[in-house]
Amino acid sequence: MSGSEAEATESPAGRAGRRSVAVALLCGALGATVVLLASGRVWARGSAAVGDGSLPLAADGRAVTGLPAALAIVGLAALVAVFAVRGKGRLLVSGLLALSGLGAALAAVAGADDREALDAEAARTTADTAAQVMGLSHTAWPYVTASGAVLILLAGLLALRFGRAWPAMGGRYERDGSPRTRKPVAVDPDRPEDLWKALDRGEDPTRRPDGA
Repeated sequence: MSGSEAEATESPAGRAGRRSVAVALLCGALGATVVLLASGRVWARGSAAVGDGSLPLAADGRAVTGLPAALAIVGLAALVAVFAVRGKGRLLVSGLLALSGLGAALAAVAGADDREALDAEAARTTADTAAQVMGLSHTAWPYVTASGAVLILLAGLLALRFGRAWPAMGGRYERDGSPRTRKPVAVDPDRPEDLWKALDRGEDPTRRPDGA
């Protein structure tokens, strides 16, 4: 059967499963990248009074909260692990992937109007524990971070919905989980390297391919 004939006879569920794999991988990888990059950008700006003047201050996302970046790394690990496990294990890892995205999104939104990081920076800069940041303003980067986290969440939801039909790592299994039959490779008994290769594959070099 040719490739075009195989696609024509493939069930709608099979096609949806293949598409969902690609979409989940794209969403998970892109989302984690956005979170890691955006959380390193400046989230808040302000100034601290120093003598007769003021000192500009800035805080990046990781100074405000390190949770989105940490959960993005967890999400990446879970995205890879989805293809390394089967059954209930895959369901649990898919849930972890979704929760990583959800937690990163909530943490980013919660830190969008945070002032504690700059207050701490103002106190450190002025050596005054009571000092507070002045002229506080926030950037859009927390919401960019949250949008990346939503992509991770989407990858997790796709894994929960379609993950049962996704292939697993390793070439020894078909899509239905049954072992593939491997045709023995012909071994030339006069070639020592063929004998060693057969032993490395776990085959009996004295056994003929026809089973004799």
